[in-house]
Order: sequence, then structure tokens, then C-alpha cells
Amino acid sequence: MKDTDIMGFANPKETSDNDEEDEISKIKKKACKKSGGFQSMALSFPVIKGILKRGYKIPTPIQRKTIPLALEGRDIVAMARTGSGKTACFLLPMFEKLKARQAKAGARALILSPTRELALQTLKFIKELGKFTGLKASVILGGDSMENQFSAIHGNPDILVATPGRFLHICIEMDLQLNNIEYVVFDEADRLFEMGFGEQINEITNRLPESRQTLLFSATLPKVLVDFAKAGLTDPVLLRLDVESKIPEQLSLSFIVCRPEEKLAVMLCLLKNVIKSESQSVIFAATQHHVEYIHQVLDKAGISNTFVYSNLDPSARKINTAKFETNKVKVLIVTDVAARGLDIPHLDNVINFNFPAKSKLFVHRVGRCARAGRTGTAYNIVSPDEYAYLLDLHLFLGRPLHIIPASGSVENTEGAIGKMPQAMIEEELAELINWQNSSTDLQNMEKVCDNAYKQYIRSRPAASSESVKRVKELHIGEAGVIPEYSDMSSNTRNLLSKILNYRPQGTIFEIGSKASSTDYQVMKSKRSLHKENIMNFHRKAEELEAKKSLENQTKKANLPSSTNDEISSAFNTVVLPKKRNVDDLYKPKKKKRSAAKDDEFFIPYFAPDKHTEDGLAVNSFNTEADKVQMDLTADNEESLRLQAQIKKWDRKKKKMITINNDRKANKIRTESGVWIPASYKTNRYSMWKEKSKIDAINDDDSEEEPQEMQKLLTTANTHWARHNQKLKEKIKTNKELKRPEQILKARKLLERKRNRNGRKGKGQKSRKK
Repeated sequence: MKDTDIMGFANPKETSDNDEEDEISKIKKKACKKSGGFQSMALSFPVIKGILKRGYKIPTPIQRKTIPLALEGRDIVAMARTGSGKTACFLLPMFEKLKARQAKAGARALILSPTRELALQTLKFIKELGKFTGLKASVILGGDSMENQFSAIHGNPDILVATPGRFLHICIEMDLQLNNIEYVVFDEADRLFEMGFGEQINEITNRLPESRQTLLFSATLPKVLVDFAKAGLTDPVLLRLDVESKIPEQLSLSFIVCRPEEKLAVMLCLLKNVIKSESQSVIFAATQHHVEYIHQVLDKAGISNTFVYSNLDPSARKINTAKFETNKVKVLIVTDVAARGLDIPHLDNVINFNFPAKSKLFVHRVGRCARAGRTGTAYNIVSPDEYAYLLDLHLFLGRPLHIIPASGSVENTEGAIGKMPQAMIEEELAELINWQNSSTDLQNMEKVCDNAYKQYIRSRPAASSESVKRVKELHIGEAGVIPEYSDMSSNTRNLLSKILNYRPQGTIFEIGSKASSTDYQVMKSKRSLHKENIMNFHRKAEELEAKKSLENQTKKANLPSSTNDEISSAFNTVVLPKKRNVDDLYKPKKKKRSAAKDDEFFIPYFAPDKHTEDGLAVNSFNTEADKVQMDLTADNEESLRLQAQIKKWDRKKKKMITINNDRKANKIRTESGVWIPASYKTNRYSMWKEKSKIDAINDDDSEEEPQEMQKLLTTANTHWARHNQKLKEKIKTNKELKRPEQILKARKLLERKRNRNGRKGKGQKSRKK
């Protein structure tokens, strides 16, 4: 009997747990299956408790569809837009499948993420939602200490969250057996394949048992799931939700066109004048050099900011991200490393300093804000070399292109393309020039950024040829000022636009030159010679503009057609065409090729969603075909290898030497027969085992506990648990007494030694004789 029961009082912790359990059971009774809440999904008490503590009440559409199927044990490929709650879709069924902690079984669930930040975020969700399940989770990330990861795996966690490269390294290094894995999740699956983790995923899946349950989650997936067949799904269910609404409805878009040298000034205008000072913003830049340059500029401007990019030290990345998440800084400058999967709470704005080349990447960037029902704004700064990508994006999203006219007003400015008032830009530009003149660091960083952008343009995928052609006709650069940003008087704005659009009549040879100079005389005679052609050109341009404006004014209106009754009441006599003779009816008719098409049966050459699918596709035929090469000059494998050998200049030998281009050089073969780099198999694990004496510890742990110890197993934190713990320690101290099996083994070993020694003694005696 417990002490608390003797006194007549129950344990306060137990009573609180019971009350909470009663409360949850009441909620379960009230909730019916039609309610669609978490209570109707037949989840266990610890999972429901974790959901309520986290603050979740109503599941999102993807959660409502996915969780019941996952609980049935089905393999799932789920697609939903970013911010729709995909993480809870695979965590809640995982908690139900694993149920409770099993220390000796080892890892039973594996979650693969493309980036460090996403993996750490998933671990955070596991700790919050699975707080009451008692399950243990560990994270395996590249850049962290491998020794710590060895010890973490020796701790037998139930759940492993990992990035594919480091996890495969650990598997090969430790000869890790994944036979106990029951549940596998590929988070942001398309990103895993895009980042070049295809080989690692293939090797990891070969090591997994066939009886596992596999779930693929992604914000975008192509219709044909050929790239994901490597994951080895069995009879998968495809859930494709929110495909039509690629970006959240609560997200408002703003496209600001400017010259390349004005981009920094426009960004400063947005942060100082447009965006509220208390709101949080993420700025996406093309390269890490741009990130550092913008960081220095914002520091000069007095705007609190931090930055993250892939080459940054892992601990620094963690610290900088934490600064932004805890609202210590208002601006986070990143490359595309943060465009996937990160859930930054209360993010208000996204600024695309460099417009993304892929429409799918744009969706992921702007999807960082306006998540879970919140509102947000995406500001996009677009320079002339990015106009074609802007057009590709509108084709991908299926949105009309609204360009604000230079003169006049637009009713709907949502998603419109325009400029910022030039006076605001000029003010910030003047300040930037002063900073650069006074700081050599900024000057050097500007040069580095220019060089980095040239390299970025080389590697940037080209826009579609149709968009490149159409951009020339649209004159996006002549767009007017966006009404929301125009806080200056119209006279000043008109004056500035006139100054910008001013073109002098004379050339550089005429302006400031004397009338008697040779240059002036030559240009004057040349101008008089071509005077008629110049006038004709200007006249044609004016006629073309007048024609366009006339076409806009005289647009056809769709009027309702009249009926036969209305015609007969209005007209007494109606003249109809003559009736044809009977003979004429039987004359052979000339077949005319009709231009009309039957919409029901007509199959167009291109699919209506061609642009959307091109943006969503992971791999296309064109990209795959470019990689394939067929060499007709060689007829066997050896000669092909010799042809592919690379020559390199050796400075010491002063001649060209051949680099070994053998496919299997410096590689090892895995259990599945795949050749991987030999760097995956080093001697670090065995060295760590020797250093930490892990074998001796395992031998002690492997011995079965005596019956007295097994009887004293208690989990509750009570008086008897503490009492039993003391008894355990006493039993451990008496462990020095050997058991009968150990004594028998020692006797056998001693007998063998004596036999050996006896044989040696006999041999020595015979020799002496």
C-alpha cells in the first residue's frame, strides 16, 4: 500500500492526469465522425493529449485525407501546397504505429529531410506532439560530430530524423542494420531528388525491409511519378490536393520593375517606407555573396538583420535562425537553402531581391508567409534580364499579366506590375553612393557581387523561348508607378519621369561644340541627308500608337441575339434567300474545309496545363537526353574508357599527364552492388569504439538481469520506485559473486591451459633424454 493511500489522499499528479483523461474522453464522446476533428480519427490518448497541448483543433484538408489512410498502413504519395500542415500528417500515424518506447529494438522509424533546418524543425515537432508517448528521437545531420551520432545510435532511439548523405555514411561506417524499420518518410521528396540525393536514397531503400510503410510528402510533384519509383512503394495512394491554388489566397503579390543598379535602393525603400517596422521579413538573394553584401548595407541603414546560407558553419546557421525565430531581429537574408519546408512563425513579408528562375521555386519562396490562415505579402524586385521569368511565372500560375500604364489608373492593383516613385529611389541611391565612397568593404563586396552574378547567370536555366519573344512586345520597362507606393505629388513625379525619358536632339559631337568645328559640320550634313528617313520613322510610330488606341476604344461588345418572334413583330416583310431547285440539291457539293473544331473530341497538340507541368516536373525528356552521349568511334568498353580519359598539365613533370578516369577508382561496392565513394567507409567508428570502450559496456549490458532485478521494474515516480532503485543498487554490488555458468566456463578454460602446458612439458622431457 502506498503512503499516499494510507493518509487518505491521492497523488496530485495522478489526479490531474485522470481529470485530463476524463476531459479528453468527454470530448471524444461529443465528437462524431462527421465532425472531421482529430478526436474522430481513433487516435490514442497520449497522441490526442499532445495535439491539444500543441493547440491544434481542426485538421487541415491534407491531414483529414492522409491520416486515416496512413493509420490503415497504406503507402502514400501526398501533394499539397506549402504551409498546409504536412508534418503532422506523417508524425501522428507514426506515433500510433510505434505506440511506446522499445529500448532494445533500435530505430523503428526513419524520416529523411533535404536540409538541416527542415530536419531540426521536424525533430522539434516530434518532441512537441509526441511529448506524452515516451518515444525517443535522434537527429543525424551533415556537419555535426560523427562521434556524437555514433553514441546517439547506440542509445537505440525509436525515431531517426536524418539528411540522406550523412545517414548513408553512418550506415556504411557502422554496418548499420535497418531490419527493424517499420515506417519511412521522405519529406520534401522532389527536393531530395533535385538536390542529387537519388543514389543515396536508392542505397538506403535497398537496406530497408520490404514490409515497411513508406510515405512521400512534397509541396509539388509531377503527374508521372517515375523518379519516386526508386523509393520502392507498394500499391501507393496518390493524394493531390490544392493543385489549382498554387499560392495561398491570403498572399498578396507585388511586382516592382527597376534597373539592376536600383535594386538595393528599391529594397531599402520597401523596408523603410512600405513594410511596417514591427513586422518580420525574409529576403531571398541569388548567391551567398549577395547575402553578405545586403547584410552589410542593412547594418549601415540601421535595420536589425541576420543571414543564413549553405556554406555557413552549422552552429552559426542554427544561431542566426534562432535569432529570427525569437524575434530578436526583423530581417533574415537567405539563399534558396531556406525556401523549402521551414515554418517560421508570424512571418509577414517575403522579398525576392533576385527573381527566381523556376516558377516552382517562386511558389516555395513566397510560401514561407501566409501560412495556416495568416495574411502576408510577397514583394518581387524585377530587373530587365528577369522579365521573361516573370512571364513564365504568370503562365505557370495561370494569372493574367497586369502592367500599370504610364498614364491613367488601374482598378485592380493586386499582382500588377509597376514601378516605385523615382524620387524615393533617387534618395536611397544617393545614400548608398555615400556609403560606398566612405567604405572600402562595401566597394569590394559590390565588385564580388557583380562577378558572382555573372557566374549565376551562366548557371541559371533559360526562360522559355515564347516568353523571351513576347517580352519584347509587352514593354514592361515602360510601366507606371504603383498607386500604393506613390506618396509624392504628381508634378514632381511627372518632372522626374520627363527627365528620365529625355532624349537630346543632338549627339555628343554637336552638344557643346562650336559651329565652325569639323565634327559639328559633319554631323549637320549627315543629319540633313537622313532627315526624311527620320521623319518617316517618327510618323509611322505615331500612326501605330494611334491605331492601337483606336482598337482599344472600339472593342466588340457581346450583344444578345434576337428571336424569330421579335423579328416578325418588328418587320412586316422579311426577304429570304431564293429556294434552291430540286435538281440543284443532287449536284455534288464541293467540300469546304471547316475551321471549326469540336471541343468535345478535339485533342490539342499541347495540354492545357503544359506550362504548369513543365514547372512541376523534376526531370524532363530534354534534360535527360542532354546527359546521354553515344560515341560511335569506339567499339568496346576499354577503348571507350581510354577516350574518356582526361589530360592535365603537370607543373613538376612539365608535360601533359592522364588522370585516371576509371569508374570504380576510389570506390567501394555496397551490399546492393552499387559503387559509392570510398570516403563513406573510414576507420572512425572502430576508433571511437576503442576510445569509448563500447564493446565492454555492451558485454555487461548483454548479460541477463537476475530475477530479483526483473521483479523490481517500476516506472512511476513514487516512494516504492525509489525503494526498488535502492534494492537494485544493492543487487548490483553483489554482482561480484560468480554464477554457476561462469564458474563452469572458467574451469574449462583452466583445464585447456593445463592440457597445453602438460604437452609442452612431455616434449621437453623426451628431448632431454
